[in-house]
Amino acid sequence: MSVFDGGPIKLEQGPIPLHYQVYQHIRDALDRGALRPGDRLPGERELCAFYDCSLITVRRALGELTRDRRLVRMQGRGTYVTEAPVERNLQLLGSFTQEMRAAGLVPSTRLLTARQEQATGVIAAALRLEAGATTIYLERLRLANDEPLLLEEVHLPAARFPGLLEEDLEQGSLYSLLAARYDTRLDFAEETIEPVALGQREADLLNQRRGRPALLIELTAFDQQSRPVEHCRSVVRGDRARYRVAAHGARAELDLR
Repeated sequence: MSVFDGGPIKLEQGPIPLHYQVYQHIRDALDRGALRPGDRLPGERELCAFYDCSLITVRRALGELTRDRRLVRMQGRGTYVTEAPVERNLQLLGSFTQEMRAAGLVPSTRLLTARQEQATGVIAAALRLEAGATTIYLERLRLANDEPLLLEEVHLPAARFPGLLEEDLEQGSLYSLLAARYDTRLDFAEETIEPVALGQREADLLNQRRGRPALLIELTAFDQQSRPVEHCRSVVRGDRARYRVAAHGARAELDLR
């Protein structure tokens, strides 16, 4: 039975705005999977009849769901359900594998490149290595539920992780491997995020069109002794990414001396 069969639904007059009640009803259907990616919603006037409300109310609700990236409205074609964005918490230094499992998704990795190479300017500086020092370079495509989400390039100091290239770098978490085999646990990271447009190769790997918006995330991760362990450059699909961080205001202190 369709979510929109039957009706009309009686919206309650009171402190909760009518458009938010419509928003919440559709959002609940999305969250529990009653509406799935690719499903087409009824037209606006059909929704007005179903909710027994005005066109303005329906349009405000659909507009908020579109801003949430749960719906996409196509001119002349209607309103469709999209894949929900994958939220990651920038305050937690966790592995992609752990974060996807926590979100109820199945993570997987496709190893594109694994080799040794010499550190050049940016990489050498980030890992505090002499220019020309040997690093381990990994290029990996990270997927959730078999859908590519990000393309990452990782550099690690080769001297610190002998034999790493002999390990299975597609199964499980790299961070867990570093902890188990090399007794190296990451403690904190420095990150920068900037918007970019996808190049052709990145677009092909991420199943996107060239020029689509994406996020470029550069991260240097450190161990508990503040030694750099990893420098990572990730290109993340803009249509599926949502990053969360909490900001705290600085507390001014009055010097009474």
